[in-house]
Formats: sequence, structure tokens, C-alpha cells
Amino acid sequence: MKVRLHKSFIKQLFKKRPAEQSRFRERRDLFLISHLHPLLNNHALHGKYAGYRSFSVGGDLSVIYRQETRDLVTFVAIGTHHELYGS
Repeated sequence: MKVRLHKSFIKQLFKKRPAEQSRFRERRDLFLISHLHPLLNNHALHGKYAGYRSFSVGGDLSVIYRQETRDLVTFVAIGTHHELYGS
């Protein structure tokens, strides 16, 4: 599977602390091996993000992504629950 990074995702990622960036890279690697691994808590989103999915990076940090094709996903956002969903 290939991962494309949306430009807003890149900006959000670089604003995260180094430990969060490192944890993201670890979870990204796990995602590439097994996107449904239980540690990721991968799930479909609803409402404003209908058609997107999310997985946990750890703590309160999550990634929102869109499945483009069978072999391509786009990471569109990374942030805390409040940053991503506003509550």
C-alpha cells in the first residue's frame, strides 16, 4: 500500500512535538503492515468526515485518511480529538 500526504497533513505533522512525530511514524509503519491491527483502532467516520477513516496514533492523537484505491490512501489530517472534530 502507498501513502500520499495531503499538504495540510504535512503542516499539521510538523507542528507536533518530536515524540508525537516519532509515534506517528511507528503507527504509520504498523498501518502499512496491517491497516486493521487492533492497536490502530481503525474505524469509519461519519457526518462531516463520511467516507473517511481514522486510526489512533496513541494518546489523544489520530490520523484521518481516505482510501483512494485498493493500494493508495491519502492521510488528510492529524491531531487531537478536539483539533479534528471540535469537541
